[in-house]
Formats: sequence, structure tokens, C-alpha cells
Amino acid sequence: MTRLRLDLAYDGGGFYGWARQPDLRTVQGTIEDALHKVLRVPFDDADEPLRLTVAGRTDTGVHASHQVAHLDVSDEVLARCVGHMEVPSTEALARRLKAVLPSDIVIHRVSVAPEGFDARFSALERTYVYRVADQSSEVDPRLRGCVLRVDETLDLDVMNQAAAMTIGLHDFGSFATPNPGGTTIREVKTAYWRRVPAAPLIPNAIAMDEAYRTPTLESGLITFTIVADAFARNMVRSLVGSCIKVGSGRKSLAWFAGKMAEPVREGSSGPIAPQGLTLEHIAYPADDQLAARAEAIRAVRTL
Repeated sequence: MTRLRLDLAYDGGGFYGWARQPDLRTVQGTIEDALHKVLRVPFDDADEPLRLTVAGRTDTGVHASHQVAHLDVSDEVLARCVGHMEVPSTEALARRLKAVLPSDIVIHRVSVAPEGFDARFSALERTYVYRVADQSSEVDPRLRGCVLRVDETLDLDVMNQAAAMTIGLHDFGSFATPNPGGTTIREVKTAYWRRVPAAPLIPNAIAMDEAYRTPTLESGLITFTIVADAFARNMVRSLVGSCIKVGSGRKSLAWFAGKMAEPVREGSSGPIAPQGLTLEHIAYPADDQLAARAEAIRAVRTL
């Protein structure tokens, strides 16, 4: 058997999340169906289940510009996709997947995973970005599928004070739901709000008789960037929603601090709409540390 690493991206707007579900269009289900097709493996083949393990399961409507998954496949089956192509089997598989997958999923690359690699458990950290357009923003309608519009002017200073409270090892039970047998304890390494400055698309280009400089598409938007070792279900969207309530004046910093201090799930700190959220990056340790990282992260977290 060979373990493959898949680097990919997707527009989550047309999917019911990552995880395969009966009779629903999901990212995992769509890619696994494509794998069975290009590798010519029956869906009921117990010896070749072709099941993906992903770095971070995304919810319905959430996007990924950089997602990572792994797949175990026998060398014999993998060789089937080469055909008449004079390329390595991993490149052949990537080409064939790109040919059959829908346009809202992109395979960046397929590679042989290093020994000890586990897409989920070997990951050091994950980076999410949530994009918002408030009343001070001139949102480009082309971004409506990946930006949340709010009809308020947001106070980024107070929102950053709230975000700063999340940094470190905490129980995020007020903002997340644990997996069976798991906890809502997570370590947040970075969390901040920023407004994207208005800037030209190519800032250092020499304007050759240009009367108009094309602006950056995201100019003026508000972004929330958060980096953690892992995230519990709905954690990022709930933190975003709570920060926006504080930034709009509907809730106080003391309320947010209370939610951090007493990790109790209730309606006022529930998740905001999914379309503004994108998984941007997954970081892994050096190859010789992959197995040790995977083993360590399987332990149940405690404070």
C-alpha cells in the first residue's frame, strides 16, 4: 500500500460540508466517487475502500483554499491510472482527477506521503480566515459567495480585545461542540481582526500611461485570521459571530470574557453564517517528526 497526500481547494457553497453523507453532495463524497471512477475500483471493494482522511472537516458552505487529505491505495491499483501517459503515477492520478472533478473542486497536487504522515493528526496548526464587509466597506459583488455582509459599522479595536482573550490554551465550550469522546479544549496561537487596506492590484508595477489602477479585490474588507493546533466543531464561526456582536455594540467585552471563563454552550454565542469562512493553510512538522506528532495529538486534551 502507498499513502498519498492530496493538496486541494474547493468552493464550499455547493457542498453539505466535507464529510460524506448519504444522498447529499459533499466534498469527500465527490472526490471519493472520482477516485473510484479513475482507478476503476468498485464501490463495494472492501480491499480498496479509497477513503480520504482530511486535515480539517469543514462545515456546510465553508471554503478551503488549501486543504490536505491522505489516501491509502495499493500500488497495483495506483498504476492503473498511468495508461499511455509517460508520467509518474501520482501525476497521472492528479491529471485524471482534474479531468472528472467538478469546477468547484481543484486538486493542486498528488504526492507520495512521507513515512508517518497523517493528514489529520500530524498537522501542527490550521489557519482560517473569515471575511466580512461592514457599512464602511464597498464589497465587490463577485465576492458574495465568500464574504459576509453586515449592516453595521464594526469597531475593530474592541473586536481585537475580544480576540486576544482567545489566545492560549482554553476550553472553548461556549463556542464549540465536542466530537464524541473529545473535548473543546484547543490552543489558539494567533487571532486578530484587520481591515484590508485599499491598494492597487500590482503595487510595484510601473504605470505605463494608465489612467486607472485596478484595485485589489479585497480592498476595504475586514478579515479575522485565527491559527490553532486544531478547531472544534463550529468554533471559528461562533467566535466570529461573538466578536461581531461585541464590535457592533450589541454585546460587551465583559460578556465575551464571561463566555471564555464559563465554557457553557447556549444560543447567544452560536455560529454565524458559513460563507465568509475559508480554511487557508495547514502546517506540518519536518518529515522525521510526523509520526511523533500524530501520536501526541491523539491524546485527549486537558487544561
